[in-house]
Amino acid sequence: MLRSLLPLSLSLLLSISAAAAAAPEPPLNVLILYADDWRHDTLGIAGNPVVKTPHLDQLAREGVRFTHNCVTTSICWVSRANLFTGQWLSRNGSAAQGGAIKTPWAETYPALLRARGYHTGHVGKWHNGPFPAAEFDFGAGRITPMRHWIKQPDGTEIHVTKKNENDAMEFLRTRPKEKPFVLTLAFIATHAEDQHPKQYLPQPESLALYNDVTVPVPKTATDDHFRRLPPFIANAKNEGRNRWTWRFDTPERYQEYMKNYYRLATEADAVCGRVLAELKAQGVLDRTLVIFTTDNGYFHAEHGLADKWYPYQESIRVPLIIRDPRTPAAKRGTTRDAFTLNVDLAPTILAVTSTPAPTTMQGRDIAPLYLAAKPPKWRDEFFYEHATVRSIDFIPSSEALVRKDVKYIYWPDFKHEELYDLAADPLEEHNLAADPAQAPRLAQLRTRFAELKAAAR
Repeated sequence: MLRSLLPLSLSLLLSISAAAAAAPEPPLNVLILYADDWRHDTLGIAGNPVVKTPHLDQLAREGVRFTHNCVTTSICWVSRANLFTGQWLSRNGSAAQGGAIKTPWAETYPALLRARGYHTGHVGKWHNGPFPAAEFDFGAGRITPMRHWIKQPDGTEIHVTKKNENDAMEFLRTRPKEKPFVLTLAFIATHAEDQHPKQYLPQPESLALYNDVTVPVPKTATDDHFRRLPPFIANAKNEGRNRWTWRFDTPERYQEYMKNYYRLATEADAVCGRVLAELKAQGVLDRTLVIFTTDNGYFHAEHGLADKWYPYQESIRVPLIIRDPRTPAAKRGTTRDAFTLNVDLAPTILAVTSTPAPTTMQGRDIAPLYLAAKPPKWRDEFFYEHATVRSIDFIPSSEALVRKDVKYIYWPDFKHEELYDLAADPLEEHNLAADPAQAPRLAQLRTRFAELKAAAR
């Protein structure tokens, strides 16, 4: 009797093994760690001599770090619209301050993944009109004004970074385990609390950090460099200069505020580490695409400015780390210097999850840059745009053609041009637009600029 059962049992086991081998792998989960007002070098692994970001550094060692990642508009709400839609501002129509995205929500990556059965979540900063709670399975969106300490229902206060962590953990621990998930964790850190005289308010346990450090002052953080800017920026009415007076107008204030800024960054890094540890504890880290990036860069007093907005390097370059479980071991811990953009992330997320992207998306799937044996032909330039905010005295509109070796900037409100040879002048100290020797180059750049601007519509 036993002998007669053996072939049947073996056959059944073989058929089960064959079926398991033929079954497709479940789709990857997606986690976007989205910080605020971090420029490309606010990472230890990027060579910053002060800030400590051990968990993000480790993420980069397990993934791929992109060293020339940029935003197509350097301001909070537009960058968020660009992230969700994979479109330039010209197409998604998010120019109004804190305004809603005009692209149909059904064409965003959270909506498209939700339609495919993903459990969708958004935690933290929203800043694109009223938070659309009905469009997410889990939502803990917070809109302006930015506050670093917020009141809870029981009347106690909690730091917003800790609140972001708690909400993210709640999403991960309560999600239905049978469904893939997509979570966007949008930190408030390191955005300043603009209305507070101290601007950056870290948690008490972080205040011992960086006390024995002197933060280096940038070479271009001088009044002379401020005066080199176009006259409509180099004046007291301009918001970039106004915020400089809040944060960086004395050496003592510069040290105090930059250390607190870095403390906020280290706090957010710690939360990233705890979220990733939770994914590992749940056994899903190696089935999850993890992306770390930020909404825009930041002036640390370069050119005598604070904040962002303008198409100078400190403002437009942002970090990007991608930990993709499909990445070959030999490529983990490497860097890529291709021009990647924030509009590339939505199509990348959709491609990784085998979700067709709408034809209206303008970005490109980044994954072939680290998966393909021979990387694809890639862009070597892009169009930057920023609308006027409030008035041309406050934040004027700006546009640019950006390449690695040269940058052409146009200020539409004033019909003013700038030209920088980035190969020879990486700090953008010398505007060459009026140099007769640059006339042929300037003419070529104007033509290409017009072509890229038209293509962004």
